[in-house]
Amino acid sequence: MSDLKKYSKMYEEIKNLQPEDTLQLVMEAKDKDEQVFFEMIGNFLLQQKQKQIIERNLF
Repeated sequence: MSDLKKYSKMYEEIKNLQPEDTLQLVMEAKDKDEQVFFEMIGNFLLQQKQKQIIERNLF
């Protein structure tokens, strides 16, 4: 079985990425699959921020 705590910690670190960080990861990806992976992370983080803004009635 995988070390689940390791992945949970990784998730917590990823949540703190800024948009410019994910853009840099996409631009420096080793291959197309890695690029798509980092794009998905960026999209996920953007969706989370949009959700927070909507919940606070800021939009």
